[in-house]
Amino acid sequence: MKTQTKRAAGTYLILGIGILLIIYPLFLTVISAFKTEPEITKNFLALPESFYLGNFKNILSRPDYYQAVGNTLYITILSLAGMIVVLPMVSYSIARKMDVSRFYKYLYFFLLVGIFVPFQVKMMPLIKTMSRLHMLTPAGIIIVYVASSICEGVFLYVAFIQGVPTELEEAAYIDGASPFTTFIRIVYPLLKPPMVTLLIVIALRVWNNFMYPLLLLQGQNSRTLPLTVFFFKGDLSIQWNILFAATTLVILPLMIVYFILQKQIISGMLNGSVKG
Repeated sequence: MKTQTKRAAGTYLILGIGILLIIYPLFLTVISAFKTEPEITKNFLALPESFYLGNFKNILSRPDYYQAVGNTLYITILSLAGMIVVLPMVSYSIARKMDVSRFYKYLYFFLLVGIFVPFQVKMMPLIKTMSRLHMLTPAGIIIVYVASSICEGVFLYVAFIQGVPTELEEAAYIDGASPFTTFIRIVYPLLKPPMVTLLIVIALRVWNNFMYPLLLLQGQNSRTLPLTVFFFKGDLSIQWNILFAATTLVILPLMIVYFILQKQIISGMLNGSVKG
């Protein structure tokens, strides 16, 4: 019992340290958003003397901020729409054919390998390819987001689809349904748990992504929120209070969405990782 108690205490200690490492930077960001520039310069770690709202008023009065919000919403919504269409169909084909076809089996493992490829490895080929196709535009980055989500999306969907009884599909075939009709009417509605999980996780990633817009978008009018926040800094000085306020506005929708839908995220991951 003493050994188990010590292990439990050690586990909770490690988890507590991990939570502090995550929450403390977020806490500093939020409190700094309510400070004036002299307060941040004087003592970065101290609490604000008063909740100063001038930083937020400064940001909300800038036209480029609202344009960045529109660009981010446009890219995020269309990227998720593409994932809703593409990923389930690809995953369904692989899940139902990989046991009888080597092509689909190799394709599945090929996509799994893609999960472990670092972004730095594919960065330069991606930029060159998109540049030659003249796709350094919001439409081009949407295609990149959909393509980059295929690997982990297929991994999650295939595990879930393999747990769906094939008798449901066979009954539809007997009634005269085509494979596409069977997928749309029988299988697709059952994919809600992993679909919700994947859409939430990828939506957070697309909304908060900095590297893809920096590399694949040209012109100030195409900037997303993280990119706009980055360019809030001046050439000779940085107004940290403005940057922290802008960062808080960027992450606020993410936090709200996550806290509202965290049960769906966890249940979708569990359902997608265990075969029924």
